[in-house]
Amino acid sequence: LKLPEPKRLELSQSIRVYCAILVQPRELSYWAAVKETWSKHCDKAEFYSPENVKVFHSVNLDTKDKWLMLRNALKHAYANGKGYSWYFVALPSTFAIIENLKFFLLNKDPGQPFYIGHTVKSGELEYAELEGGLVLSVEALRRLVGVFSDSVKCPEQGSVLWKLTEEKELAVCLKYTGVFAENAEDSEGKEIFNTKSVNTLIKEALAEKPQEVVNGCCSDVAITFHGQSPNHMQVLMYGVYRLRPYGHTF
Repeated sequence: LKLPEPKRLELSQSIRVYCAILVQPRELSYWAAVKETWSKHCDKAEFYSPENVKVFHSVNLDTKDKWLMLRNALKHAYANGKGYSWYFVALPSTFAIIENLKFFLLNKDPGQPFYIGHTVKSGELEYAELEGGLVLSVEALRRLVGVFSDSVKCPEQGSVLWKLTEEKELAVCLKYTGVFAENAEDSEGKEIFNTKSVNTLIKEALAEKPQEVVNGCCSDVAITFHGQSPNHMQVLMYGVYRLRPYGHTF
């Protein structure tokens, strides 16, 4: 994407993204891949784990409960991530293109409550799927951290009636603060927070639109792909950041 120089500077300097990556000790190969690939493009990348792991540095959340992990990771990010306008949450099996995330956020005001990702509905609740990654503006996170202290609206143990996934618990708590999930698409209506891998999306395009695999597969400004193996992350890094066709102007 060709941007005017002022916009390019704004993209690199004023849009600061804090990446919170939720890891598990058994996922060391994914952890290593993320550490060596896309997380380097975050303005700040912090790994959050349920216990102390000697191999890599991480913030020990001291809980195996996934909702408590997400909740405490976001509290830590807000308390220790001053100066950042956006907070991106991802799993280690997700590959992210942070420059595309910043481009998507370029004209959005972080002082407004944004909660964005690949959204799905569960009954009356609409939430962003964690597999595709999600992003919160600093205002949305401020409101969220505030409601964490309300044990009725946003209890630590989650819903007392039935067990919800951590991504649904997040949406419920945000809903009480007036923040609602927003689905992200490009100008052609294609998803940009993908909950599937590149391989899966290409296979689906081959089956559904065999004459339009390239155009039918994925957005040109995709932000995430989920379900990538550590090796595939290295391949994506090469394709995204290094490979260029000779003589072609982007």
